[in-house]
Amino acid sequence: MIHGAVLVSAFFILWFLTLFCLLPMGLGANVDSDSGAPLDPRLGFKALIAGIIAAVLWMGFYLMTAWHLVDL
Repeated sequence: MIHGAVLVSAFFILWFLTLFCLLPMGLGANVDSDSGAPLDPRLGFKALIAGIIAAVLWMGFYLMTAWHLVDL
């Protein structure tokens, strides 16, 4: 059986990877500022979406290891 620390760390790794993939999406052009920073980055929404995607990917990871399709 897989230890809890492996499962928790796998979820956080998947969450960070999906968050970094979602960060550049939907930024658009900056018309009002010269700083180069986006006007509305929507980080909370992107973190929530990353959590949902990571949960789906994590369930696949858990099922593959529980059914011994992948050995760790």
